[in-house]
Amino acid sequence: MQPKQLLIWITSFFFLCFSALALTHAAQQSRTFTVTGHSGEIPVTEIGGRSYVEIEALTRLANGSLSFRGSQIVLTLAPSNANTTIAAQGFTKEFLRAGIEQMSVIREWRSTLISAVQRGFPITDDWMTSFSDRALHNLRLVSLAASTESDKNAFQLLTNEFNNMKQLSDRFVEANKSRTYIRTDALENDPIDRRILNCGHSLAAMAANGQFVDDGSCQ
Repeated sequence: MQPKQLLIWITSFFFLCFSALALTHAAQQSRTFTVTGHSGEIPVTEIGGRSYVEIEALTRLANGSLSFRGSQIVLTLAPSNANTTIAAQGFTKEFLRAGIEQMSVIREWRSTLISAVQRGFPITDDWMTSFSDRALHNLRLVSLAASTESDKNAFQLLTNEFNNMKQLSDRFVEANKSRTYIRTDALENDPIDRRILNCGHSLAAMAANGQFVDDGSCQ
């Protein structure tokens, strides 16, 4: 090869290498990788039309940890701050489970009371106490399960619901004790019964959505 041709070949080779490095560097600078819920970003390298990031950089970004098991590299991700915040604002599974059980007892209590009034059955203390004792026991379990702010706020509404149901039940028990006549339509348009019903609907909607929203129905 002639010296002149060799010089041209060497110059072209270094030009191509420099161009490739420049393009790679540009790609690294122009694109970055982020993880939702985590602050920070890491550069992306594109090779052969594919995007790559460093495992170590990804681990730091996601607040995770790397471990090695034989030929495997295991990346363990920690929960993001955003997800932790959302979880803290919503209802816990334990609270929802206890709250739903409590509302089930109150619905049964109310349905039994309404049926007894409409049929003209005597509403005795022992009968209604069996429901109030169950509801009070469940309310204690709800209190123990409440941990987030939403749990605690909803617990107060569940307490209001229990107190209203107890007040309504006691009223008919006292009427039976005093031999006061109870009309079969006594619960129609009753303000306390209506409040209990509306509160039950509001609590059911909160449980379905997993978020606390006080619309004033349980006050």
